[in-house]
Parts: sequence; structure tokens; C-alpha cells
Amino acid sequence: MSHDSERSAPRTQVTATLSVRDWAGAMAFYKQAFAAVELFSIPGGGVGQLAIDGAEFWVAEESPPHQNFSPQTLGGCSVRMLLIVADPHAICARAVAAGATLVRPVADAHGWRLGRIIDPAGHHWEIARQI
Repeated sequence: MSHDSERSAPRTQVTATLSVRDWAGAMAFYKQAFAAVELFSIPGGGVGQLAIDGAEFWVAEESPPHQNFSPQTLGGCSVRMLLIVADPHAICARAVAAGATLVRPVADAHGWRLGRIIDPAGHHWEIARQI
């Protein structure tokens, strides 16, 4: 027998919030590059939630008073995003066409087909699938 509290309990998740200098530009890039869908945004902008084929993440304007710094401010990033998709070649090409920088072309190694890009905000993305 199921209880209402069990049905409504949120599932445990881990999700990223990417700090960026240009929130509107970053949101537009992720929508174009990854076909991300906007799930939520604060009225007036600055914070938004996106999903790529159901995989959710957040994008927020950097806020030094809150210790949220963009890769541009830091001179690099401390977290690499891993986006697992059916066709890494197509997604990498789409991201580069949308303005990403190709770091490593898609290739097979160690049981993965994987490429790496840097988005215009400075975040590193590995686009991959297991083979």
C-alpha cells in the first residue's frame, strides 16, 4: 500500500548550475546547440532551468557576492559537463556551428565515443556515448 507522502516525495538528483557572465546569451546558445528546452526562468532573467532531452541543469548570471563565478572570471572552469547522447558527432557539430570551440574531435577510446567542446561562456562539455 502506497502512502501519499511516498508518491509525492522528490527523487534524489544531482544537477549543475552553470555560472555565466551573459545569461541571455548562454540560454540562447544551449537552446541552439543542444536543443535545450527552457523549463523555468526568473522573471526578468538571470536564472533559468533547461533540459536536454530530459536531462536538467540550471544557468545563472555570475554573482561574486555569492561566490558564483563564471569560467571567464576564473580563467577556466572547475567542472566538466558530460552530455551522453545517441550521436556525439552530430551534437558536437551542432554545438560548434552554434559558437562552441572544438577542443577534441569525437573519437573512440576506452569504450566511449567522445568529443570535447568549450561553450561561449567557457564551460567544458564532453559529448559522448558508450560503445
